[in-house]
Amino acid sequence: MSDHPTLALLGPGAIGTTIAAVLHDAGRTPVLCGRTAHPQLILRHDDGETVVPGPVLNSPAAIQRPFDLLFVAVKTTQIADSARWLAALCDENSVVCALQNGVEQEALLAPYVNGARVLPSVVWFPAQREPDASVWLRDTPRLTLPDVPQAKRVADALSGTRCAVELSADFASVAWRKLLQNAVAGLMVLANRRAGMFTREDITELALAYLRECLDVARANGAQLSDNVPQEIVERFHRAPADLGTSILADRQANRPLEWDIRNGVIQRYGRRQGIATPISDVLVPLLAAGSEGPG
Repeated sequence: MSDHPTLALLGPGAIGTTIAAVLHDAGRTPVLCGRTAHPQLILRHDDGETVVPGPVLNSPAAIQRPFDLLFVAVKTTQIADSARWLAALCDENSVVCALQNGVEQEALLAPYVNGARVLPSVVWFPAQREPDASVWLRDTPRLTLPDVPQAKRVADALSGTRCAVELSADFASVAWRKLLQNAVAGLMVLANRRAGMFTREDITELALAYLRECLDVARANGAQLSDNVPQEIVERFHRAPADLGTSILADRQANRPLEWDIRNGVIQRYGRRQGIATPISDVLVPLLAAGSEGPG
């Protein structure tokens, strides 16, 4: 790899646009790849807006060689459909930083990345697509990565940008904590409401009960998380803007496939492996799956 690593981004949605914009502001604009050939990407933030010049390439045939660092921000439901992109964009010398939900990023991407090292991440910022196709960044962007040598490539690329990078020696616990936050956000899909719904007393009680179920599963799978985590997550939703959405709610409202399995089904699946009862998951998961896939 040269002193100036080559950068690409696959999936210029809300999270992908944010990462592309912070890199562009630092003079490190990545090659943009996705399904739609947008002429540019626009990120709105506290300091105004960043316009990332395109185009967004929409054919893997346009890729001439693999990249040193590839940020993957497609939904996990789109990984198989992205196989040709991944084959063109990376090889055994690449690092693939997964900007995706869940605790199974490495296992899901590994079959498609030509031997590249998949580096999971935890994304700690809300960004949402606006009706005009711009993205609204609603908090300071931050990533957590496992403290492994390959993380240096990502940390160096994002050095000096508005996106902070943290390295964790116990990345699994961090990833499970974020999964709990994503899992309880599934309630928003079923209610068709944004974050303000969590201020209801009955929803708070349901959310806490579900999070305690999720916590039992997380701990059984090695996460070191305190008893206070469910309350901390619910209080975070209480403090959030009432109109704050989430990607799975946006997908439901747009009638797109939902990431129900890697956000909610995983709790049920891992619970069954460990012999842990998951009665709330046993209700939520079929409803989310039906909302995603039908029939009806």
